[in-house]
Amino acid sequence: MIREANESEIFIGSEKRAINWKRLFFIMAGLGFFIAIYLSPPWSPAVDPAGNVFPLSKEGKGAIALFMLAGIWWVFEVVPIGVTSIAIGVLQALFTIRPAKEAFRDFMDPSVMFIFGSVVIGMAFTKTGLTKRIAYKMLDIVGERTNLILLGCLVITALLTHVMAHTAVAATVFPILLAIYSLYGEGDRRTNFGKALFIGMAYAAGAGSIITFLGAARGPAAAGMFKEFTGRDVGFFELTKYMFLVGWLMVLLIWLYFVVFLKPEKAFIRGLKDKVSRLMSEMGPMKREEWLVLLIVLGTVILMALQSVVPDFRKIDRSAIILISTILFFLIGILTLKELEEIPWNIILLFSGAMSLGFCLWKTGAAQWIAVKWLAIFKDAPWLVFVMSVATLVLILTNFIMNVAAIAITLPVSLVIAKYLNVAPEVIFYASLVTAGMPFLLLIGAAPNAIAYGSNQFTPMEFFKHGIPMSIILLVVLALSIVILWPLLGMPLLIKP
Repeated sequence: MIREANESEIFIGSEKRAINWKRLFFIMAGLGFFIAIYLSPPWSPAVDPAGNVFPLSKEGKGAIALFMLAGIWWVFEVVPIGVTSIAIGVLQALFTIRPAKEAFRDFMDPSVMFIFGSVVIGMAFTKTGLTKRIAYKMLDIVGERTNLILLGCLVITALLTHVMAHTAVAATVFPILLAIYSLYGEGDRRTNFGKALFIGMAYAAGAGSIITFLGAARGPAAAGMFKEFTGRDVGFFELTKYMFLVGWLMVLLIWLYFVVFLKPEKAFIRGLKDKVSRLMSEMGPMKREEWLVLLIVLGTVILMALQSVVPDFRKIDRSAIILISTILFFLIGILTLKELEEIPWNIILLFSGAMSLGFCLWKTGAAQWIAVKWLAIFKDAPWLVFVMSVATLVLILTNFIMNVAAIAITLPVSLVIAKYLNVAPEVIFYASLVTAGMPFLLLIGAAPNAIAYGSNQFTPMEFFKHGIPMSIILLVVLALSIVILWPLLGMPLLIKP
């Protein structure tokens, strides 16, 4: 029975609940932006420097409306992030932005299944005790200083992304970080150290993943597009030559940022070394299950790595390869139905919704319209301003859609404009790859961001708040690399007219 309520409270039966006005405001703000954009008159088409016209369809305008709603709801977490993802599919179908079959099919996209497989690997590590064993070994090396523990975690995360996909790295490192945080002595309470540990892991996974072609699919995909547009190959070690210092400088800056702005409550974890030694002794030698998990994961990583050098393996989607490990874990009894029920479906749904939104922007032409409109503004700008505008656009887009899609949309347009400004195509290619790898603003920007959120150490708003200064730092590092570092390494910046 609903009884009379004052302006700040409602009564349902005998239960009194205060209205969360802030939450209600952002729910209505998201819906308001959606309705206002969706019902607005047609928007003017975008025109590139070559005179090609890109009209914005009603469906494309609806995709932008959905983009605004999802961004507001995700950042302010007005409902569970997985529920916002479901709303993305529902609204596409209700407002005929895309057919329901297409909108919801993206929820089972191979990239989503890759994240599912990565999460299962992390669960296998945890159940067998491998996470604790690795965590204790690392702590035994770095000691009791919390700043050095944080640095060690970021370095290990970045190093692993040189040889395996950053999603798999995040899923593997995540339970290790949980084991490390459990020794901090604060239980499940949110702390500065916890925020720095898990947000830092997500950021470091992105920074490390730009250094080799093995860190993420965006590298090989962008190199393929670059060859198609320019006829030039990008070699495996050529990518590393230009990206190595940029990636590792960002890892160092990520660490310094969190040491300053999320200074750990404790400078030392007293007695940690003795405690770790005792716990390692109690664990004893590695068990059969641990060896099996290691062998399965190692085999999975090798198969994915071979895709870069064995042409026949490139035909196999990497999600199918990583899901082999999932099947094996259950076949040999390492994981059971209990673990399947404990999978963080909220995180899986988050990335599912991100995929659906990304495809919606892409396939309705909305993302291309945004890219052309944005880049056309800078067609007469100085060359460095234009290159940074390309990188900034990729950075913004990759926080909402797949980084591969962000590059696919931006690269063709930017290379056309680059010719008018006599900008070398290599600068556009590498600048785009740098920002595509580090979406620091939203949880949906990259799988490591979503995985880190599972720690419950931070809110989406906190992630966004720290992502703003880190994105600015990233753009400054990129600008200095373009002007100083890359020319020293032999990269051409301008071409003769």
